Amino acid sequence: MSVFKLRPVFKEYIWGGTRLIEEYGKECGFEKLAESWELACRSDGMNTSESGDLKDRTLGEIIRLSSGQILGSRCRGMEFPILIKLIDATDDLSVQVHPDDEYSLSHEGEPGKTEMWYVIDCKQDAQIIYGLKNEITKADLIQALNDNRLSELVNRVRVKKGDVFYIPSGTLHAIGKGIVVAEIQQNSNITYRVFDYNRLGKDGKPRELHIQKAVEVINTRPTEVTKHFPAVKCKGFEYTLLVRCRYFTTVRFDVEDKVVLDIDGQSFAHILMLSGEGMISGLEAKKGNSFFIAASSGRTEIKGHCSFILTRTGCEEGIDKLVEKPR
Repeated sequence: MSVFKLRPVFKEYIWGGTRLIEEYGKECGFEKLAESWELACRSDGMNTSESGDLKDRTLGEIIRLSSGQILGSRCRGMEFPILIKLIDATDDLSVQVHPDDEYSLSHEGEPGKTEMWYVIDCKQDAQIIYGLKNEITKADLIQALNDNRLSELVNRVRVKKGDVFYIPSGTLHAIGKGIVVAEIQQNSNITYRVFDYNRLGKDGKPRELHIQKAVEVINTRPTEVTKHFPAVKCKGFEYTLLVRCRYFTTVRFDVEDKVVLDIDGQSFAHILMLSGEGMISGLEAKKGNSFFIAASSGRTEIKGHCSFILTRTGCEEGIDKLVEKPR
């Protein structure tokens, strides 16, 4: 039960593309695939195991079988804390905002949503919306929406492969067309749409907007630039901290030979393979695969020539302690 491969959950939306199918091997049965949920334990999306004695068991069942022990001490008494997605945006996503925990729990009955994006790939000149250009009042925002001038207020950022964006709750944001991202977030799907380019849904009607709630939760100051951390080089691999916040910690690993991780009991870990091939505790791993590593796994070896994102719940202060340094 220590390490098992996850079968993703697929979501088809009007802005999705074909890259997750063609390049990441997602066999979904859709012509276009918008999102592949790589770590999901929700009523609207639940991973199952693809490997070992737990094959075809849902993640929820596996957690119950372990009495929650595989989640780790940080998760004690919590609902499952993290949702991880691969997203392929062939068209622009809606301009949106997510509420914080306090607002979301009182109005929606589930936690809020702080998230991050790791840009896996993008077309030249691809852009995202990342907060506001200048500080405004909520009255200014409402007036701009009424006058169809929202585009004048938003901060557009040109992106490149490998960029990282931390998106705390309250941040106005949107993924632009031509971008593939890994999205790591709180386990919440609460989204307030502010603008959707006047598109029609499958029913032929405009998709619902949530202006009143969005205005109540939005941060009307510009979003701080995401901090970038230097790579730590070791014999046979290197690692780079991407984001560390109260909800999750994410680290990119680039492996030339092998890396040994010490999963210490505080939190489970999730591995999302970005490129290359390797072995994780004897399981074959390649681009697009996801693996759940139980909190009790201890020493876990990843061998091969590959890159992956490791995610754990909570604020991981001692990243160095996770990594066994070769001598």
